[in-house]
Amino acid sequence: MYPKLEDPRTHQEWLPPHSFAWYDQIAALSGAYAYSWNSTITEPNAEVRFEQEVREMVNDRIVLDVGCGHGEFTAQWAPSVKRIIGLDVTSGFIASGREQPPPNVAFVTANTKERLPFADGEFDCAYNRRGPTSCYQDIARVVKPGGHILALHPGDRMSMELPRLFPGFFERSPDGTPILDRLAHRLEQGRLRQVEIETVTSVQYLHEPMDVIRIRCFGQSPALIAKIIDESLSGIEATFRRHATAQGLPATYEQYLVRAIS
Repeated sequence: MYPKLEDPRTHQEWLPPHSFAWYDQIAALSGAYAYSWNSTITEPNAEVRFEQEVREMVNDRIVLDVGCGHGEFTAQWAPSVKRIIGLDVTSGFIASGREQPPPNVAFVTANTKERLPFADGEFDCAYNRRGPTSCYQDIARVVKPGGHILALHPGDRMSMELPRLFPGFFERSPDGTPILDRLAHRLEQGRLRQVEIETVTSVQYLHEPMDVIRIRCFGQSPALIAKIIDESLSGIEATFRRHATAQGLPATYEQYLVRAIS
């Protein structure tokens, strides 16, 4: 048995992850959507594979980046692409991306739950790196027929050990594969062709007890995180020491790598 920890969601200041308010707070605090915890990911690393496939896809193309955040990943393709547009719903991230973009890089604020603000067939290809799955309802319209679409989304078994190791601190993982089921449904709704969803599973090693708090409280305010450290760090440290290896605390790292054609 593991000691039950305080549920951080009971704090009035807690913002639900992936809510508009949560994204706005991250943009206001740092201007960048960048993970705050320290970890090592074993092979196969879906993030690395996704980046390699994007690199091969975008060369000399007009590209759409859906859910671009602050645009760092978008701008890195400037030397390779004809033109690339990053889209995100959070205006604070878009403002960061627009500070000093290369001449062939642009950013647009838009909600993917609505019609995408682009012409039919405007893009040669598109990718979605942990962005909103609602984009699939319209992405086939804005990508030319036969254009490739790549995506990367967190899997249903991501960090599935943490609710057991730290009961109360993490939400219990739902049964089944609701993330995969919703993803497959939205891809089907978008009438994309030759859809492939590959499950890529590896291990993420969290380096220190504070990384457990950082991964759970990502996007929360510094004041709230300080309260949660006071409440829970000592209990987290005991469990961490009990189960960590020389590399850190192991947890499942699962991602869905999507390939499709418009």
